[in-house]
Amino acid sequence: MRIIISPAKKMNIDTDTLTYHSLPVFLERTKEIKEWLLTKSFEELKELWGCNEKIAEQNFNRLKELDITKNLTPAILSYEGIQYQYMAPAVFEEDMLQYIQENLRILSGFYGVLQPMDGVIPYRLEMQAKAKVAETANLYSYWGRSLYEEVRDDSGIIINLASAEYSKGIEKYLGEEDTFITCVFGEMVKGKVVQKGTYAKMARGEMVRFLAENKAQTPEKMKEFARLDFKFAEELSSETEYVFLR
Repeated sequence: MRIIISPAKKMNIDTDTLTYHSLPVFLERTKEIKEWLLTKSFEELKELWGCNEKIAEQNFNRLKELDITKNLTPAILSYEGIQYQYMAPAVFEEDMLQYIQENLRILSGFYGVLQPMDGVIPYRLEMQAKAKVAETANLYSYWGRSLYEEVRDDSGIIINLASAEYSKGIEKYLGEEDTFITCVFGEMVKGKVVQKGTYAKMARGEMVRFLAENKAQTPEKMKEFARLDFKFAEELSSETEYVFLR
């Protein structure tokens, strides 16, 4: 069983808490993306990143000095978004770290697919960015089937805790033998299930922690999840979508 999650825009460097185990599997392709970014002007990158002047300057300066093989942070500690804050991997016990290393994969526009203990550096590049690397139309085309093939294990079970921006890079290539289950964390509003971004991100992080604590090997275990006031709603769920309401 594999679990997929999104990265976060905000990143940090932490070379002290844990030591990275390996380099990302698609590092050569990451180098190609980096070289493509370096051909762009400040204004072009600012538009590509879709950010303000201050953030663009920070990332533009960072890019010029970017060394993707030095001063590396384990990916699971590098991202600082809400999902990662609620996951709190820095305080995972050793067996929990082993579980996520085997079962969890982080999708990335820059790195493609990351294992939690892969060494990374701070970057800015969302999957939906209009980056035409190697004459491709966008990053979805650039990465193609490689993300799906890297994520999938022998079970064919993929638990989707990623945003639509990232999960679409996997869903496009699913086969009949695959089991792809998306978790929805929402609340009832006028008779419809509505996801609210912050709560959904919090719950995704808590779900990863829950699965790691319980060493879950089947999707059924997720139905026991009851944190942040969320509970499994069987009547609203299906074989491909598990709905949790608060």
